[in-house]
Amino acid sequence: MARRKAHPASMINLRVGTGAEVLNHPYPQRSPVLGLIFGGTQVLVTTSAGDHVTLDDVEFARSLAREAEKFAQAVERMFHGLPNGLGVAG
Repeated sequence: MARRKAHPASMINLRVGTGAEVLNHPYPQRSPVLGLIFGGTQVLVTTSAGDHVTLDDVEFARSLAREAEKFAQAVERMFHGLPNGLGVAG
């Protein structure tokens, strides 16, 4: 999937903390929905069509998972105060 690099026209900053949640909603007859909940704000991530999944959808989901893993590792490094990553939970 070739996503073009565009400069953002606007940005939304949603801070995690108490009450922030991530929920996956798998459905047997339609594509799944990933919910990101930040207090009163919810972001729903789903595929391009509700009744089927494309190759672009699969590639985006895999990219999202990779970047979420990197985000978790960076947060853990900061939590443990170890810039080299030693001691980070795996």
